Amino acid sequence: MRKISPKILFLLTIVFVLSACKSDDTEEMVEDPTAENKKALGTSAEDILSNDIYSSITVEIAFPPAFGPTETAKINLRNFLEERVNKPGGITFIETPIPLQSGSPFTISEIRDIEEDVRTQYTEGTNLAIFIYFSGGKSSNDTQTTVTLGTAYRNTSIVVFESTLKALTQSNPENLPVLESTTLNHEFGHILGLTNIQEDDIHTEHEDPDHLKHCFVEECLMYFDATNVTRSMVSRMFSKGTVPVLDPLCIEDLQAKGGL
Repeated sequence: MRKISPKILFLLTIVFVLSACKSDDTEEMVEDPTAENKKALGTSAEDILSNDIYSSITVEIAFPPAFGPTETAKINLRNFLEERVNKPGGITFIETPIPLQSGSPFTISEIRDIEEDVRTQYTEGTNLAIFIYFSGGKSSNDTQTTVTLGTAYRNTSIVVFESTLKALTQSNPENLPVLESTTLNHEFGHILGLTNIQEDDIHTEHEDPDHLKHCFVEECLMYFDATNVTRSMVSRMFSKGTVPVLDPLCIEDLQAKGGL
């Protein structure tokens, strides 16, 4: 058998090592295609509101059986967005049925894990994607006296605790669309940067010093008790029978970031 000289063997070893390093470097250079949707809350406010980079939006609504939003809530959310975001390419809603997730009550970390498993729409090209998860479970932040109705937890991610909303409206189911719409619009307001989420609002003085990142105007959609509530607060919400709207200062803040 012909032997390979030590010199040739050494050169072959170098070639193998260089090839392995090149392969490793290539793998490291591959970017996460979902990275644009894993940023801090409020950081994509201008991208969502303006037409500078993204001309359209896709809103994905994921939900298990019996825990999807009412048609009224979906219509109200679309109207809310069309009034405020500058997207000439339009707003598309996609519904993604998913299995009921076990492990309730959920922490936000667990909600993120669920999103990783079920989300199908991500920002790409000139289309920006939003993910809204209607949970069949409750929030781990619930106490004996307060409940969490929803949370905006990333730049394009929202969870609505639909099981909690259904429990609160069990005796008066006609109130469910109001509660859903209030929760959805309020949490979307946080994604749009309200109130002073990134400390870049032009009207910083309307941030509630006792409830940071919320508006101190009691009738405003971004008032603090819209989604972290006591049962008495829910009763007050139902007594009005309507979904709160943004106050003029909140609207001006959105317009300053390219909104309508």
